[in-house]
Amino acid sequence: MITQITKGIKISVITSFEGTFFKNYRMHFAFGYKITIENQSKDSVQLTSRHWQIYDSLNHPEFVDGEGVIGKKPVLKPGESHSYSSGCLLTSPIGAMRGHYNMVNFTSTRKFRVYIPTFKLCAPFALN
Repeated sequence: MITQITKGIKISVITSFEGTFFKNYRMHFAFGYKITIENQSKDSVQLTSRHWQIYDSLNHPEFVDGEGVIGKKPVLKPGESHSYSSGCLLTSPIGAMRGHYNMVNFTSTRKFRVYIPTFKLCAPFALN
């Protein structure tokens, strides 16, 4: 598990390799990840949007921006957490992801970023 804390918000990531398949005459590698966002601060916060940088060892980086996470904009009171699962496809067995969440502090009404630590995506057969 990879973890990082930014301004009292703890991000934990667990990854998994889901398998391979052919799509458009190319081999693809499917990876899953589960993220837990835990509010360890004294203020209520809301996740409003996300930014991802996806690195595939055979291609240029891909950047993904969007509202919330999997269709939700969770509000987290102090001590609460929110977990969700998602995934990505790579054209190589090795890659990585990192990014950030844009959040709002309800006490100060200030917007801030919570960084998602870099996590590796690696098919088990690609390990040395």
